[in-house]
Amino acid sequence: MTGLVTRLLRRSLAATVLLAFTTQADASFAASQLCYRGINLSGAEYGDRTGVLGTNYTYPSQDTVRYFAGKGMNVVRLPFRWERLQPVLGQSLDDGELQRLKDAVGLIQKHGMAVVLDPHNFGYYDKDQLTQAPATDLAFGDFWARLAVEFANQKGVIFGLMNEPHDIKAPDWLEAANTAIRSIRTVGARNLILVPGTNWTGASSWAADKLGGGANDTVMLGVKDPLDFYAFEFHQYLDADSSGTHPVCDGSDQAKQGLTDVTAWLRKNGKRGFLGEFGVPGTEPCLDGLKQVFDVMAGNSDVWLGWTYWAAGDWWPPQEPLNVQPHGGKDRPQMTVVTAAVGKKAPLAPACASVKPAG
Repeated sequence: MTGLVTRLLRRSLAATVLLAFTTQADASFAASQLCYRGINLSGAEYGDRTGVLGTNYTYPSQDTVRYFAGKGMNVVRLPFRWERLQPVLGQSLDDGELQRLKDAVGLIQKHGMAVVLDPHNFGYYDKDQLTQAPATDLAFGDFWARLAVEFANQKGVIFGLMNEPHDIKAPDWLEAANTAIRSIRTVGARNLILVPGTNWTGASSWAADKLGGGANDTVMLGVKDPLDFYAFEFHQYLDADSSGTHPVCDGSDQAKQGLTDVTAWLRKNGKRGFLGEFGVPGTEPCLDGLKQVFDVMAGNSDVWLGWTYWAAGDWWPPQEPLNVQPHGGKDRPQMTVVTAAVGKKAPLAPACASVKPAG
């Protein structure tokens, strides 16, 4: 496997110029309704690289997966830690951790839901920022080549490149993202790819150049996918600083405007979007804001693929304001609004494909 991945990755880098040309968006992939409506099941990203399963981190249990599938959801965003899956950059994936990830994917799919694979690393490997040695673009591409080989063209598996790169300039992040995309396509994977921006990939800050080098709304138009089969991943919380760390929704208007603005940006540029994280406390003003978020996406299904609410997970405590993990057999208050937005579960339309057909 190591020799194969290395050869494929080298071929990918040698073909950079050829792969720099993308095709126009394929109209056949324009969906008539939101394709994906689901949940982040947090837990496998907990702890550091030395964490012990069941003590420091956990994957979703069957009870948790069954609960959200029973609510009609059809996708789970599955966070995990890059360092545990690939303990040494440029080297093989850890067999045990890879099997645990595959088992979690299998469990979720057994319950009729797709999976977004989410290396939940914020643009870092340990304390090394992406694009800085040893966490270079090549190292990031190598990781995705190895992971993509394991899930290549598996129905219902979507590749989320990275959770919330935040203190890396947009041109630098774009280079890393394009390297990963080239690697994924070079190993033959036609899976849908979700591409975040930098600056926490916030919808309300998408047009702001806070780090120098350009804003996401201009720089990230440079994404290059030879299959043109990707969507931009956005996150948006409803507190004033859009962090999701405060039990209030004093930024609801800002959040709605941010989502409205990126909706227009997606349509203008012929792109698609996916809201990978958003969440609110279960209080009435916040629930009203949550409805507005869902309304923006539902009213613009020509550009929005769908969403995954943040968050739930077996270890999430009841006192966590945004949490929708059930406790004591009771639904959390947010679930009334969330399940209304989910609607009836139905087979995915061809326009919602997670793997682009060959040919």
